[in-house]
Amino acid sequence: MTQASASKAREQKGQPALRIGFILARNFTLSAFSLFADALRLGSDVEDRSGRVHCDWAVLGSTRNFITSSCGIQVAPTAPLGNPKQFNYIAVVGGRLNVAEPIDRETIAFLHEAASAGVPIIGVCTGSFILAEAGLLDGRTACVSWLHYVDFRSRYPSIDANSKRLFVEDEGRITCAGGSSVADLATFLIRRHVGEAAERNALEIMQITRRRDASEMQTRNPLGSTPVRDKRTNMALIMMEQHIEDVVSIDDVADAVGLSRRQLERLFRTEFGATPVAMYIRLRLEHARRLVVFTDKPLIDIALETGFENVSHFIRKFRKEFAITPVAARRRHAAEANA
Repeated sequence: MTQASASKAREQKGQPALRIGFILARNFTLSAFSLFADALRLGSDVEDRSGRVHCDWAVLGSTRNFITSSCGIQVAPTAPLGNPKQFNYIAVVGGRLNVAEPIDRETIAFLHEAASAGVPIIGVCTGSFILAEAGLLDGRTACVSWLHYVDFRSRYPSIDANSKRLFVEDEGRITCAGGSSVADLATFLIRRHVGEAAERNALEIMQITRRRDASEMQTRNPLGSTPVRDKRTNMALIMMEQHIEDVVSIDDVADAVGLSRRQLERLFRTEFGATPVAMYIRLRLEHARRLVVFTDKPLIDIALETGFENVSHFIRKFRKEFAITPVAARRRHAAEANA
């Protein structure tokens, strides 16, 4: 039985077509949870009564203790872990990555029970890290935010990571980049299980013009305020940004965005008046500058972390780009901060 036909059977029995069990990690991201839950409320709604007609949801917990979000707001579980098969999906909402034990052992065991029972599991925001740590993403592709891509790759090198798409569905696992893409995922599931009218109702009330497809590109401009007009050059810049330390060749970058090296170089000259090599060095040096002024890391560590072969090479490039040495830049920033 497909997910859609199972949902139809549930509604024929007078049950909501879509049921989500939420697991909130310690220091979870409130916006990710609230976007998902409110989309379900609106997709379930009839005559603006906030009734759970078509969708239902519960916050699951091994205890009834409040769970504190990263912004300090607390949420209480509404149901015990129980039987995972009562839900269409179990959604793990992640948060800050510096939490030693984001979910407890009992909850991890519950996730494995859900996986064994064939219940799809969703990793929302950094929930992908929790699923990876629990061994629930082995052999699958994980969608992660561009912000956490490098960290995910360093922690879980054997898991294929995708930081371009908004969300990825792969063999019983769905992972979502977080941010506004949570609304895209939630309304995608509403359309699948409830229907187009319910999806449209949720989107319109949330003032969202359209739901983005899973394959659409995450919003990110590595050059900050400098506009990037061509999507392919933007994708190339994002790939460069994600390989600051382990520098990749321009041929590999071009291949990743579906262009030849010559085509990529032509695009970069048109867009930025510079070669891909020059822009790659610029991105690495911008990252190095942030490390110089905002950390006390030794220059040798910064040089290696930004892909330079030695300190002297790094200093030469830094001085050429910013007209100041790294040491002088660090002293200037310290003086300005003290002032």
